[in-house]
Amino acid sequence: MKTILCYGDSNTWGYDPVTQTRLPREARWTGVLQAELGAGYEVIEEGLCGRTTVWDDPIEQWKNGYKQLVPILLSHSPLDLLIIMLGTNDLKSRFSVSALEVAQGAGNLVRLARSCQTGYSGAAPEILLLCPPPFQPLADTPFASIFAGAEEKSKQLATHFAAVAQEVGCQYMDTGGIVAASALDGIHLEAQEHAKLGRAVAAQVRTILR
Repeated sequence: MKTILCYGDSNTWGYDPVTQTRLPREARWTGVLQAELGAGYEVIEEGLCGRTTVWDDPIEQWKNGYKQLVPILLSHSPLDLLIIMLGTNDLKSRFSVSALEVAQGAGNLVRLARSCQTGYSGAAPEILLLCPPPFQPLADTPFASIFAGAEEKSKQLATHFAAVAQEVGCQYMDTGGIVAASALDGIHLEAQEHAKLGRAVAAQVRTILR
């Protein structure tokens, strides 16, 4: 049995921009990933709406992904693979950070996970870093003011995430080449995009955990 932990935000939790509720477990990309991989794998979903890479949120408490990561890794160890998809919430205007700094925050998560020895025999698990997809236009959406100025930054993430993944030496996937955020709110994935992402991640997981 291969154990995979998926660490993310509302797009891992499964927020549905159509209904503004949570997608069913089997429709979320983590559920699709589990179905694609089959019985030889256990996929653990650890999504939290509003979670950041490394930033303390002054409005929504307890959303700092860096501070939460070690306890979560330890509670689910030993792990074969950690999948990280964070960075979207870092683009909220209240954080005032660049796309480069968002990617650097994700890199710090990879470094922290490597230091925890939560794989097998005291090693670290394999790590797959997913870059979130770019935003769709946010005007006239509920998130327009919260993410003011974030659209252009979101388009820059992939370049910086790829560089950081190379720097820290982890596996990498640009989800923007696979899925698109919903035009309804500009940020979240609709069910059909979850299905695409789950299948694409499953294909890469098979190459990592041979």
